[in-house]
Amino acid sequence: MFIQTESTPNPATLKFLPGQTVLEVGTADFPSAEAAGTSPLAKRIFAAGGVTGVFFGTDFVTVTKADATAWEHVKPAILGAIMEHYQSGAPVLEGEQAASGHKSHDGPDGDIVRQIKELLDTRVRPAVAQDGGDITFHGFDRGVVYLHMQGACAGCPSSTLTLKMGIENLLRHYIPEVLEVRPVAA
Repeated sequence: MFIQTESTPNPATLKFLPGQTVLEVGTADFPSAEAAGTSPLAKRIFAAGGVTGVFFGTDFVTVTKADATAWEHVKPAILGAIMEHYQSGAPVLEGEQAASGHKSHDGPDGDIVRQIKELLDTRVRPAVAQDGGDITFHGFDRGVVYLHMQGACAGCPSSTLTLKMGIENLLRHYIPEVLEVRPVAA
């Protein structure tokens, strides 16, 4: 098994490409070792030490390290953990399925929210997945779109620029009701 790695815009995060399907659909975010309880793969990666976050996409695993940890010290252990997992035959997730992403939204702005989600799914999320992350819809209130950033996007130095200059401009261009985009924590 050959696992490729790619850098991301977030220097604390690396994208690992195992050459196999990680999740059939959706994404899964594990912002701490405690949150990894349903994932044998995430547990193995956290056990490598120095890991502060694990994120799964359809064909990649994004790992965020602690600031005090150097990649050259933890990367071999992470590669080993991913390889061991796939050789074990264990599932990536036990029980529950991956999240489809967006929060549901009920209310008078349903058509606007549908347009926002469609733009996110067709224009934003594929590009963000290339960088090892995901951005999902969290809410819409009085012209403000609330988005949740995961994987490499969470804590990325350029995430504010991505939100304001990229996503906000895109949404405002196509949907005049959108006035601003703000990040939210999970």
